[in-house]
Amino acid sequence: MLFLQETPDGVVLSIYIQPRSSKNAVIGLYGDALKIKLTAPPVEGEANKMCAAYLSKCLGVPKSDIEIVSGHSSRRKKILVRWAGASEEKRRAIKDAIRSLVPQKTP
Repeated sequence: MLFLQETPDGVVLSIYIQPRSSKNAVIGLYGDALKIKLTAPPVEGEANKMCAAYLSKCLGVPKSDIEIVSGHSSRRKKILVRWAGASEEKRRAIKDAIRSLVPQKTP
């Protein structure tokens, strides 16, 4: 999957954020990124905080394991989902959870 890149530290996701949406939702693929709608405005890091919290909930990992590595002030972001010290089973579960976010048919 183009939006997902495995590293020794975890999985890096390419994300495209649409702030000020009516609800938080993963829409599908947007080019080579996973498009996520968020209700938070893009002001003072609010959308970034909500993005981390939303991904944490969707993937079943602690918020402390979600890090925005680039794109802090952009709609396009690279997000690291850390898995250092996690078992192979936990790593597989994280990757499966990420893949499940993508709708089977994107509009």
